[in-house]
Amino acid sequence: MTTVRFTPRSAQNVALDGLQTNLAKMQQLQEQLSSGKALNRPSDSPVGTVQALQYRADIARTEQYKRNAGDGLSWLGIADDTLTSVLGTTGRVRELVLNGQNGALGPDERGAIAQEVDALRDTLIGLANTRYLDRPVFAGNAQTTNAYDPTTGAWQGSSNDSVDRRVAPGMTLRVNVTGTEVFGPAGNDLFKTLSDISNDLRNNPANLGTDLAALDNHVTNVENQLGTVGAKEHQVQAMSDRADQTELTTKTALSDVENIDLPKTIVDLQLQQVAYQSALAATSRIIQPSLLDFLR
Repeated sequence: MTTVRFTPRSAQNVALDGLQTNLAKMQQLQEQLSSGKALNRPSDSPVGTVQALQYRADIARTEQYKRNAGDGLSWLGIADDTLTSVLGTTGRVRELVLNGQNGALGPDERGAIAQEVDALRDTLIGLANTRYLDRPVFAGNAQTTNAYDPTTGAWQGSSNDSVDRRVAPGMTLRVNVTGTEVFGPAGNDLFKTLSDISNDLRNNPANLGTDLAALDNHVTNVENQLGTVGAKEHQVQAMSDRADQTELTTKTALSDVENIDLPKTIVDLQLQQVAYQSALAATSRIIQPSLLDFLR
């Protein structure tokens, strides 16, 4: 049988070690209360630290998806407003064409109507050159100042370009429509139709019926494109809402790992303080005897 010999010195060391452990635990709880964080350094919880880093990376990605979706919604919103204005302007052109078909009008009256059509054509070209963040909305990814030449109405953009935004993992959505999709192919676009209307008002009123049919086709196409833009807005908004929910869920998970449970931490600190005071009292009784006490 082995006998373990305890000396007063060893008892004192054990007591002091216990005090140091209690004090360190109490200091840790005080630090957590002051910071509000359960993780103040990786050594507090290596596993929790890894989880927190992963959650933060997920939150950063989700925030980027939200920014992308927000930019896409702005892009589509500009297009939506512009196409609505285009429909209003073409509606006025249609009224003028119907007025111009009135056989009682003379050349001067039709000439005045043609002048208004010319002004509306310029307005539509201006709408077609609408910009967002200093980029023509309807020019695709073409590096050009305007989608259409402000004077001639000639197409200057790129017909096949898609402006895309990544709004979720593995999901990229197109957020643009091109000028040729909205206003028709180059050489047979809305602006060419308005030029024909203006010319026929002045020189060949008999062709206004054909011009009106062409104008109606363009109006129908713009309406269809407006519906497409609206559907894309709905889709991007849905992904933005989903990103909001994902971010909220991830932040909640991060909080569970990283932040303290305040009521529990307060109770733990109070219990630790009681334990520390008890340890101090016990230690004082252990350390109190000295050599002189044994020599009496």
